[in-house]
Amino acid sequence: MASTNRRKRPPNANLEGLIETSGASHKSLALRVNQLAQQTGLATDYSHTSVANWTRRGMIPKWPVPALLARAIGERLGRPVSLPEIGMGEAQTPDADVGLDFPRDRGDAVEVATSFWSFVNRRDFLTGSGFAVSAFTTPVTRWLVTPADAAATMSGGKQVGRADLEELRDAADEARRWDSKYGGGSWKANSVTTCLQERAAPLLRGTFTDAVGRDLFSVTAELSRLAGWTAFDVGQHDVAQRHFIQALRLARAGGDIQLGCYVLTTMAMQSLLRGFASEAVDMAQGAFERSKDQAAPRVLAFTKLIEARAHARESDPRAASRALAASENLLGRADATSGYEPAWIDFYHHARLSADAAEVFRDLKNPKAALAWNQQAAAMPTGVFTRSVGMRLAIVGTAHLQARDLDHGLDLGNRSVSILARVQSSRAKDYVAEFNTALAPWRHEATVRAFIHRTRTELGIAT
Repeated sequence: MASTNRRKRPPNANLEGLIETSGASHKSLALRVNQLAQQTGLATDYSHTSVANWTRRGMIPKWPVPALLARAIGERLGRPVSLPEIGMGEAQTPDADVGLDFPRDRGDAVEVATSFWSFVNRRDFLTGSGFAVSAFTTPVTRWLVTPADAAATMSGGKQVGRADLEELRDAADEARRWDSKYGGGSWKANSVTTCLQERAAPLLRGTFTDAVGRDLFSVTAELSRLAGWTAFDVGQHDVAQRHFIQALRLARAGGDIQLGCYVLTTMAMQSLLRGFASEAVDMAQGAFERSKDQAAPRVLAFTKLIEARAHARESDPRAASRALAASENLLGRADATSGYEPAWIDFYHHARLSADAAEVFRDLKNPKAALAWNQQAAAMPTGVFTRSVGMRLAIVGTAHLQARDLDHGLDLGNRSVSILARVQSSRAKDYVAEFNTALAPWRHEATVRAFIHRTRTELGIAT
């Protein structure tokens, strides 16, 4: 393959030094890069001369070869090696499809996911906020056809044990808590992508039994889903989409159908909040139908909740009410049984259903029903669910505005702003923006102008 950046460059002393430290010959290193490239579906024929060009002439090969080169050296050194370490920090960003693949082969899926994680934090990667619902088509179709892979045994690098899995679970639990309290923009929430790259990726290339492997893929899928959720929360919709796709594929690798159901439901939620309600209905219904005989009732109840929200965005009150009733019935079953439930679904209970039902009927412009459901939603502690409390205040405030109750609506709106000013979440700000839109009939009121000014200065919401 041809190399990029053919202008005269200084020798790459960083790369030469790392190669010398690793003890690899130029010939053996080129051979290993070719092997790794073949695993990702690339046909390369690098030789010792190629490595000499990279070191002595400072040439940079086309993507993803820099990442493969870093991995090959890292294998020799027994630790992760970054692109800046090998003097290729400026390596060309991959094409726009990176992270959107959903390979049929499990080994290929590991390579796609770990390659994506290796550069997703780079400053020049996917800085826009685009979202293409069509990118979900192949992943959703392939998961619906085959939601669980066969045995997850792997022979590769270091032996993976239960202690490694506990570390990843602890990271996921901590990220969930910080995301709820401070939003997706918090430093702790953003650390999930670092955990995926530096801790999860080497384990996925390790050696493990089928039982350990299934748990490893599942917890890594949950970390990837969390990374997608935090990215979505701060408005990085393209990054979020890629994380969700990789989470769905890793859940399949772990044979974890109910986690796959949850990830697909999260993808449906992203789609409906990006304006693709019809596609969100299809995804939520597909998640339910594929998992209804294997997922816990509480997991299935959540799919019906998101389906109800999508129907509401489509202004279909009958379909929304049916899906909401189904969700409530499934929650009743969940509360009446003592079967196993995954920890990641423990947030969904009747109080959460009632809060979301208020949003459903707000979207349907039925403030009476919205406010009635809100009365059933238990109060959430601000210190734990900071973002959710602020969003709920904006939703209920909007319902009051729909009922022509400006004073009550503004009171809730101001309380929402006070809470959300402490949270880094563009998704939460969207709810305040929707509240502002509902203020249109009173735009000339002094109190309304003061509130609009406050949202602009404290939350940065354009008017």
